[in-house]
Amino acid sequence: MSAAYTTRGPARPARGSYVLADCWTMTRRELAHWARQPVQVLVGLVFPVMLLLMFGYLVGGGREVTGDYLGYLVPGMLALTMAFGLEGTMLAVTQDLNKGVIDRFRSMPMANGAVLVGRSAADMLQSAAGLVVLIAVGHALGWRTHGGAAAFLGAVGLLLLFRFAMLWIGIHLALVAGKPELVQAVQILVWPLGFLSNAFAAPEAMPGWLGTAVQWNPMSQTATAVRELFGGPGGEPGHVWAAVAWPLALLAVFLPLAVRRFGRLSA
Repeated sequence: MSAAYTTRGPARPARGSYVLADCWTMTRRELAHWARQPVQVLVGLVFPVMLLLMFGYLVGGGREVTGDYLGYLVPGMLALTMAFGLEGTMLAVTQDLNKGVIDRFRSMPMANGAVLVGRSAADMLQSAAGLVVLIAVGHALGWRTHGGAAAFLGAVGLLLLFRFAMLWIGIHLALVAGKPELVQAVQILVWPLGFLSNAFAAPEAMPGWLGTAVQWNPMSQTATAVRELFGGPGGEPGHVWAAVAWPLALLAVFLPLAVRRFGRLSA
């Protein structure tokens, strides 16, 4: 790699407008990839719908859930969608690392971390689109909310907050893995988080030790809080605070770790 890419360029003045401009530039770069990779974006939107249809009509279940199973399943699937689908972000980060793209960006006079912020912003936009699609499909299947507009927006906010926390975990793991071929192995670690939860079945239907573990799962806390705000079956009072506290705690750990790891990359 040439010296131009191995030496950190002159730092841009640390002004808010410059930082925002750099972050927006990196976000536009990630959004431009959508037009060149529409199949990948489509798969990310369709996969949760397939899971919803499969568990709603083929697997069924939810015998311990009061009320209709669809009313229990849809909020759980919304939370599950926010936990899954990180492989796209992780692959993009590791590919940029291995192709020297990040080294090139680090040699430019731009805000440190703008690459990561741009990547996370683009992912959050795609996650919001995924929520819209899944909520629309749920309504088409007969699912309804009963908590009012404010509660609905609050539930969506909790889902996006959980996604934001999971996203920074994925970014940190991608920076640690460093190679695209290791992403699949790391991604496997996300699956237990999703399925060891109350997304599909109530903890009361599980063995005692397993039900306890499921209830402490951060995704279960988000799913239960969302069910409460939507006014559907499976919602329990007092879980909203936990659905806020868990993602904030995860962000407090993994966001600084990711930024620090990025700052220590060999330029």
